[in-house]
Amino acid sequence: MILAIIIILVGLISFGLGRISKIEEGRVPVKINIATTTKPDFVVSSTGEKVFVASKNGTKYHYIWCPGAQSIKEENKIYFSTKEEAERSGYQPASNCPGLK
Repeated sequence: MILAIIIILVGLISFGLGRISKIEEGRVPVKINIATTTKPDFVVSSTGEKVFVASKNGTKYHYIWCPGAQSIKEENKIYFSTKEEAERSGYQPASNCPGLK
């Protein structure tokens, strides 16, 4: 009798695990794309979103997620929507920001 109960329980647990694994297959994984060495033209914002930043005291502009942008004090930051806007203001692309040149 105990052997029959164990076999039934193992079967039910196996069936349940199979159902759970099938549910997980239907989920779409989240993909995060980070600009690396390619020129990310998609960053030019048509909505006016500020994606470039420069320092009031500096000469270079960065993407807002670049390491160089993180070191600028918040009170010294100037934001731009496009590369052209930053360059018209006298700033040049930062060399330590991947994908900016």
